[in-house]
Amino acid sequence: MRPMPILKPIRERLLLGPGPSNAPASVLEAMSRPLLGHLDPEFLALVDRVKEGLRTVFSTANPMTLPLSATGSAGMEAAIVNLIEPGDRIVVGVNGVFGGRMAEVARRAGAEVTTVEARWGTALDPQAMAEAIRRVTPRVVSFVHAETSTGVCQPVDDIARSAREAGALVVLDCVTSLAGRPVELDAWGIDAAYSGTQKCLSCSPGLSPVSFSERALERVKTRTRPVQSWYLDLSLLASYFAGAKRVYHHTAPISAIYGLAAGLDRVLEEGLPARFARHTAAGRRLVAGLEPLGFEPLVAETDRLPMLTSVRLPARLRERGEANVRARLLDEFDIEVGGGLGPLAGEIWRIGLMGENARPEVVDRLLEALRKVLA
Repeated sequence: MRPMPILKPIRERLLLGPGPSNAPASVLEAMSRPLLGHLDPEFLALVDRVKEGLRTVFSTANPMTLPLSATGSAGMEAAIVNLIEPGDRIVVGVNGVFGGRMAEVARRAGAEVTTVEARWGTALDPQAMAEAIRRVTPRVVSFVHAETSTGVCQPVDDIARSAREAGALVVLDCVTSLAGRPVELDAWGIDAAYSGTQKCLSCSPGLSPVSFSERALERVKTRTRPVQSWYLDLSLLASYFAGAKRVYHHTAPISAIYGLAAGLDRVLEEGLPARFARHTAAGRRLVAGLEPLGFEPLVAETDRLPMLTSVRLPARLRERGEANVRARLLDEFDIEVGGGLGPLAGEIWRIGLMGENARPEVVDRLLEALRKVLA
């Protein structure tokens, strides 16, 4: 008797949640190419080209810019555990799930954590952050550029400037913003940043683009004790990702890096300004189309992300059960949207228009499905 296959046919969904997004054919084709060894010269040359592409989208000259072999949450952990030792002080801006996660990672690394809170759906107050930085004199200041749980885009300049003036290192979460909205690490004075490949880069989950400044690397060199994570220790990762002679650290996810290379090619061919404009136009089209259906934006226009739109739900949808309506969209129309998290669970939807999905025809397909579901 033949065994039942483990991998069965998979329906193609339109992924309009907070991630992953749909990958283009070029990325999927690249991931199907023959494997190479992780120390094969041809593969290492590809890694170097990927690093250069990542420097372009991060707008940085940082040599230590690389595709970490893990998801964005590991990128967050790498940024914090490399720069923090037990007893160090850190100020964390928290206006959603992922700011809160930063604070928890820092606590587990032994840091003395001071949080500056803002209401979910609003941006952090730069003055409140500056006051906390002056009071605490932290080693690190961290916050989220694009808060995926709420759809808020955080202005970076003022907070980063306050941190630098206090001599602190600056960590920035760019998971949802990278390749969909300008990210300017060098101009902003960011010391450590991380992202994910499954959002505006439109690649598969499993890699976290990260970038570390020379100041950050100097901090790693002068630590008094080893980084608590062997796998995420930058001084060890550097032996594999940098230098003329590469030393084994771990087996890199070869196929995922093929896909990232193809995704970066697509980003750079389109051009970052055109890509940012496309995301902005798609986000505006979505909000305009949802308002006649009774959806209201959670976030004020000045602070709203174009690639991740959070909307309050109309009463008629809540009465049906918002999870039931999302299930209908998935089952009947093959469209995925995301629900709210934390205090916003059951109150909002999070609709992602990331990378390949930031297009007018995608917005129109969702709106047409919603009209039918709500009729």
